Amino acid sequence: MLVVGDYQAIEKLTRRKRLSAEDIKRSVIEYGRKLVMPPEQRFMELDSIEVQGANPPAVGIRFDLWTLEEGRSDLTLEFTVRGDHQSYEVEIDDLHVL
Repeated sequence: MLVVGDYQAIEKLTRRKRLSAEDIKRSVIEYGRKLVMPPEQRFMELDSIEVQGANPPAVGIRFDLWTLEEGRSDLTLEFTVRGDHQSYEVEIDDLHVL
């Protein structure tokens, strides 16, 4: 959704808990490069950590984004997934340059 610029879909998925579609769009535009899909193997190498004591279970994930100009970029998406394989919620914690 980030790569194709579907910020409204991201806002709907995350229920606009922290970042609105406009906030996300602004971060991508300010970075000034074209987002592209990362190599497939990157999805198997997520930087994740279980949130201790969370109910429902939750995992915090940090994922480096990729751009046409740079490949792996300094723009990082941080998000939390709560729930299980049957029912889950996604919340974007931050979209920033590391």
